[in-house]
Amino acid sequence: MVTDPISDFLTRVRNAQSAGHKVVDIPASNVKKEITKILFEQGYILNYKFEESEVQGNIKIALKYDKKTNKPAMKSIQRASRPGLRQYKGTKDLPRVLNGLGVAIISTSRGLMTDKKAREEKVGGEVICYVY
Repeated sequence: MVTDPISDFLTRVRNAQSAGHKVVDIPASNVKKEITKILFEQGYILNYKFEESEVQGNIKIALKYDKKTNKPAMKSIQRASRPGLRQYKGTKDLPRVLNGLGVAIISTSRGLMTDKKAREEKVGGEVICYVY
């Protein structure tokens, strides 16, 4: 039984990259689907596919690696807000990951978005994770 499904998602991606896998399967949820879309839009993963089934469904993620060095595109993916310690930030306090080179995924009242988009729309929310 998983108590924090978002941490499980991030850990599965991190473990698959460290093992050098090309594809990782993750049980689906709406939040995980949105995180996957953001990772694809930001260029951290190669591709993704949502597979629907009767119960829950799966997300298949094709991981992205550098062609020459065979290193993963994501150097780090870390959970920021946890069930025991939620982190909420206002518009002015949104984190910058590596001075704008990385991405923070924020859960706002308008859905999940990157820290840059949240600043543009002037909304704050819960900081889900940091990716760089």
